Amino acid sequence: MNHALAPHVRTLGRGPGRSRSLTRDEAAEAMAIMLSGRADPEAVGALLMLLRMKGETAEEIAGFAGAAQDSLPPLGAVDLDWPSYAAGRTRGLPWFLLSARLVAQAGHRVLIHGWNGADAAVRSGLAAAGIPTAEGPGAVPGLLDQTGIAYLPLETLSPALFGLLGLRPVFGLRSCINTTCRMLNPARAGASVQGVFHPSYRLLQADAAALMGWRALTVIKGGGGEFERNPAKEIAGFGLRAGAGWEDTAPALVADTRRMDDGQDDPAALTALWRGTLDDPFAEAVVVGTAALALDTLGVADPDTTARDLWSARHRSLAA
Repeated sequence: MNHALAPHVRTLGRGPGRSRSLTRDEAAEAMAIMLSGRADPEAVGALLMLLRMKGETAEEIAGFAGAAQDSLPPLGAVDLDWPSYAAGRTRGLPWFLLSARLVAQAGHRVLIHGWNGADAAVRSGLAAAGIPTAEGPGAVPGLLDQTGIAYLPLETLSPALFGLLGLRPVFGLRSCINTTCRMLNPARAGASVQGVFHPSYRLLQADAAALMGWRALTVIKGGGGEFERNPAKEIAGFGLRAGAGWEDTAPALVADTRRMDDGQDDPAALTALWRGTLDDPFAEAVVVGTAALALDTLGVADPDTTARDLWSARHRSLAA
């Protein structure tokens, strides 16, 4: 048995008045131990559930995410990091995939990475949205050169981190690994967009990003927990601009009260909307509005107009 994780479990679990949060360095060491496979499984479970009960701090998330990032292979140049880790809740079609493609059409290299548990909507929609899936980390640079966008499954990016994320059914609860994956930024892109289901995590992720020295980040409470704007609601954004804390609100785009999960589940609708054979103003507003938030994160001037212009010109993209 290897008890390398025991000191960190003890720090968290000593009891009232004696326990404390992990420092960033301690969290990084704990993550490195877990990823190495040297930790006792009982200690991994204890650590993650103690953090769950206590509530993670920005220092702990920064330490976990930084160590996880350090364990990854190089992926080449990426402009926009787009994590996709919502799982366990039903949602509608992943219209945000078309938003990511629209951003890539503007010349920004976009990397989507993720795992969505039993919810197959995202991965089922990739081909329909015209987004290639990388067979492994080594395939990412070539795909980005060809199309400007790629999806990298977590299980091929980091089998060890995927194993930790896969403990959710064992615990019956999410753990801080979910947040760590959203903060992974595996290609160290200069900008990242993130969605959360629980609003409290918006500031946690923004604060962790600031500790890690990120330059640009937008976190929203998005559709099903993804970075996807509901055009019928005012949206609050949190994150960073030029490395400094940033908060903003964006108004509703449409008066429609349609739910994001409206019962549609055929990925072919993504292709049809892109090609213009499907007339769905609400879905179009989701795509364009989400793309505008991503473009703003990238520092594009007048992102709303740019997103609308890109949508109008989408058929001229190389993969149209």
